[in-house]
Amino acid sequence: MQRFISPIAAIIAVLFGILTLFAGSRVLLGADPGYKVFRPLLLYNTTMGAAYLAAGIAIWRNLRWSKFATGLIFSLNLLVLVSIVLLYSTHAAVAVDSLRAMTFRTTVWLVLFVAVARFSPPPAPTTNLA
Repeated sequence: MQRFISPIAAIIAVLFGILTLFAGSRVLLGADPGYKVFRPLLLYNTTMGAAYLAAGIAIWRNLRWSKFATGLIFSLNLLVLVSIVLLYSTHAAVAVDSLRAMTFRTTVWLVLFVAVARFSPPPAPTTNLA
């Protein structure tokens, strides 16, 4: 099953990273997304696009730290999601589209983390020479 899940997870992560970098860069360069942009969130998401690419490559290469990377990305996205929900609830300048997009990102990375954690190779055995 790992032979099937890992490449799919890697492709999803890499494509997600490319799309995130593309969309974020366009808005940073002046494109109008059609809603009010919360700049700190835009900067976070655009930066995370590079992390998504790195995690996707780690998953593809079956690197042991891919589980850590996907878990960290999910955790950071969840933290940011909670933060912008709190901001939105106080009528701060966060668009409902941003909430939807961050919810989607967080869900995608939860699924990727679960897939990688479930199907990644077990940790290398340690040798105790004592």
